[in-house]
Amino acid sequence: MEAFLTSTLTVTLAEMGDKTQLLSLLLVARYRQKWPIIIGIIAATLINHFISAWFGQWSASWIPADYAGIVIGLSFVAIGLWVLVPDKLDDEATSCSCYGALCATFVLFFLAEIGDKTQIATVVLGAQYASVLWVTLGTTLGMLIANVPVVLLGEKLMRRVPLNVVRYVAAAVFVVLGLATLGWSL
Repeated sequence: MEAFLTSTLTVTLAEMGDKTQLLSLLLVARYRQKWPIIIGIIAATLINHFISAWFGQWSASWIPADYAGIVIGLSFVAIGLWVLVPDKLDDEATSCSCYGALCATFVLFFLAEIGDKTQIATVVLGAQYASVLWVTLGTTLGMLIANVPVVLLGEKLMRRVPLNVVRYVAAAVFVVLGLATLGWSL
């Protein structure tokens, strides 16, 4: 259960102000079909984060146990610092618009997550916890907690949420988790 809860909280915080929130807003503005967009987010995230969590668990098996905590701790600190860098939506994000809301959302979310801080966080969480299933479910729920309100409430929500404050809090949480992990490992 710890893997699920930590994964959910970690990705929810990492997603605040992320490019996938901007992508959610763009997709709602373009298609105005909320449920196909939500289903596309779920499908893309489940597949992407399953692969990421599995890779994290696999990579942890070849990192010597003495160094695994250090690598994981430093990774959390790096993600915390990365959260401070605001994301921009890439211009190429609209290139799949002809395939409908569900397909466009699936493809764009899957691609947007490649190399994104939430994917890296999922790899790290997969390495930290020996449960691909709970990490995948937790990170997917975190993605939904951060993006579904954007899909459902759109610009109204984005105008009222102070994303810079949320970004700083998220960064602090990652850094504290990283430092705690380093403290336990040393």
